[in-house]
Amino acid sequence: MAFATSPATLANLAHLTPRPVKGLFGDNYLSVADMDFTQQFLPEVYEKEIERFGNRTITGFLRMVGAEMPMASDQVVWSEQGRLHIAYDTVTSAAAGAKTISLPSPGADGKVPLLGPGMTVVIAKGNTTVKAFIKSLVPIGAAVIQAYNIEVYDTANGQLPAALTGATAALPLSLFVFGSEYGKGSSLAGNSVDASFTTFSNKPIILRDKYEVNGSDVAQIGWVEVTTEVGGGGYLWYLKSEHESRIRFEDYLEMSMVEATNAKSAFTDTAGATIEGMQGLFGALEERGLVYNNPDFGSTAAGKGLDEFDAILEELDKQGAIEENMMFLDRSTSLSIDNMLANQNSYGAGGTSYGVFDNSEEMALNLGFSGFRRGSYDFYKTDWKYLNDSTTRGLINDIKGVIVPAGTSTVYDQQLGQNISRPFLHIRYRASEADDRRLKSWVTGSVGGNYTSDADVMNVHFLSERTLCTQAANNFVLLKQL
Repeated sequence: MAFATSPATLANLAHLTPRPVKGLFGDNYLSVADMDFTQQFLPEVYEKEIERFGNRTITGFLRMVGAEMPMASDQVVWSEQGRLHIAYDTVTSAAAGAKTISLPSPGADGKVPLLGPGMTVVIAKGNTTVKAFIKSLVPIGAAVIQAYNIEVYDTANGQLPAALTGATAALPLSLFVFGSEYGKGSSLAGNSVDASFTTFSNKPIILRDKYEVNGSDVAQIGWVEVTTEVGGGGYLWYLKSEHESRIRFEDYLEMSMVEATNAKSAFTDTAGATIEGMQGLFGALEERGLVYNNPDFGSTAAGKGLDEFDAILEELDKQGAIEENMMFLDRSTSLSIDNMLANQNSYGAGGTSYGVFDNSEEMALNLGFSGFRRGSYDFYKTDWKYLNDSTTRGLINDIKGVIVPAGTSTVYDQQLGQNISRPFLHIRYRASEADDRRLKSWVTGSVGGNYTSDADVMNVHFLSERTLCTQAANNFVLLKQL
């Protein structure tokens, strides 16, 4: 019996014939056409993953300006003091020749305007200003407004000048109380004024996320060495994904405190749970803070640049006048403030600053500013990555920055049992002796020795329940591009 062979069988494949000496023969060398089989089956790869986006996290803002404290309730409530002095900017006056002014209607709390006989007030519109005496309350029944008879010190007939009456006073007048005056033997005893305050509240929201990997993928070892922003690394790809899920969730914790908003009307999710939202930083500043639109600090045009910044200072003077403030800005606004400050510098060519090295041009050139003082205020400027990143607010570019006061409020903390100072901007998270919901993480599934279900997966769960307290929002400034 013989083997049946053919040119296609292994036995008849072309092969090399070895020779005892080094020499080229027709059957012992490879031609270029024979080199196909020498290609590498494993590619030449870099073991290290390229970090082309640098540090991708955006957290840090609330850590710099706030604090985190526990709470045990479904709602956090705080009170903010009212103004000490009495003032109105919606005062109206009667026709020329009258001695009457009217104040706005009582608010939702039913309180009437706080003026009374004997008070002395300043009444103004634009640059026209007079001082007047509140003589008596005009009885008008149940009515919508509160009216007062007055006597003006500055006119011979005691009447308001024409510029502050009737059709001439098309815009509301401004008024503030500066004192009182009573005649000899007067039985009047001043006016009782209750301390005013405003109550605010916010509720926590529950944030959840998870990372899932099946059992087969856990058993597969990747060949790329990976690292994450929080230090995780190695050759197991699913560990990198778990780390990135965790740091992305931590970013969401901060982004939610900044962006969240109250629902106009509550609704339910697919499971039937009630969703109400909460008031984040931007929402609180839009409602209760100072909003400066279309900032153009770097311009040298009339009314721009430093003049715009001074307009913000004038408004801060009307509020708490807190001396130290942090500025968290996007890149364009940060550079425009650098330009604004450089325009004020008379040193060097074109106002150039040469940094901390004895202001020597040869040693270091510094075109940026991290802090400055204007008037009675100190400002510390930093870039806010959240406003620059193309996957967050940098995608929209409508919020240009936030000015945050470095103030604190002293309150009694029931959890700690003592008075503590809290920043105006701080986070409250749900916690008790039984459970701490600041940042929870747990694993379910059949992988890694958990064996909590028959699913051949590993689920890493993340949960937090928290809210943001934006106190004294009238001292914050939101820079916004319309």
